[in-house]
Amino acid sequence: MRILRTVNRVPGGMMVVPLFIGMALNTFAPDLLKIGGFTQALTGVGYPTILGMYLFTVGTKMTTRAAPRMMVRGFGLLLAKVGTATVLALAVERLFGGTVLGISTLAVMVAMSDTNGGMFLALTSVMGTKDDAGTYVPQSLETGPFLTMAIFVGAGLAVIPWLTMVSVIAPIVVGAVLGNVDDDIRQFFGSHEPIIVPFMAFTLGQTINLGAVVSAGLPGVVLGVATLGITGMVCIAADRLLGGSGVAGAAASSTAGNSAAVPQAVALADPTYAAIAAAATVQVTASVIVTAMLTPLLTSWWYRRCAKRTTAAAPAVMVGEA
Repeated sequence: MRILRTVNRVPGGMMVVPLFIGMALNTFAPDLLKIGGFTQALTGVGYPTILGMYLFTVGTKMTTRAAPRMMVRGFGLLLAKVGTATVLALAVERLFGGTVLGISTLAVMVAMSDTNGGMFLALTSVMGTKDDAGTYVPQSLETGPFLTMAIFVGAGLAVIPWLTMVSVIAPIVVGAVLGNVDDDIRQFFGSHEPIIVPFMAFTLGQTINLGAVVSAGLPGVVLGVATLGITGMVCIAADRLLGGSGVAGAAASSTAGNSAAVPQAVALADPTYAAIAAAATVQVTASVIVTAMLTPLLTSWWYRRCAKRTTAAAPAVMVGEA
């Protein structure tokens, strides 16, 4: 049987497939795994622990050793992506009372603020330059719930105790410190992050009922298209402004698969979001799938556009030199 190969054919499969398996079990057999011990630890009860493990591994990959030019462009893309998400989330909250077309403020912020790192690196390695790929180092700060929580608190959209904020960032900071002082630690934990993802997704799914999928499905598709179109164009403009070709900006137009874990993490920190966390999770998951299919198309289109401009400019340069 080719189970793993089949799962990997699904966009964001290692996150999406276990997530939906967990949701199916929670919907149709909610007590199946509630037998105590190690088995029950793999239900929603164990989600915070597994999320903490994941945040630590993410931290170990955040290296500070990168060329200044890459860092500047990377932070520019980070600010463009997160800034756009923040402005739109605030607009949904202030102008539409927290929801528009069935899409919540939480879903907008999460889906639009975190780039799929694996896809970004794959696309920029094929159609971009080494500098393009290197810009993901600063962008990796988007990963996890801390940035979303910090923005929500700063914008007055959530009330989260400071100690809870510290508890979220602590695993990331410890991982980042250890990963920067010891390359072996960074390589070991960074390379094993994918092992944690399906367990995190499964336990997260155990907190969601599939009934939420029916009502959140179509808005999730709309959210995915909006994420691609809006953040894609803003990031392309920012990348070109900072000296890039725009390829890296186009490649940053996706939603990270692991973003599906963020709404529930925010709800754990601020219970006022508990009622919409399940729907937001489904919508973000839909955005993951939609952007996984469309971001490569956008990046390829922009890459061809850049190549045509370069080709058209070449004869003019040759004539001038003659």
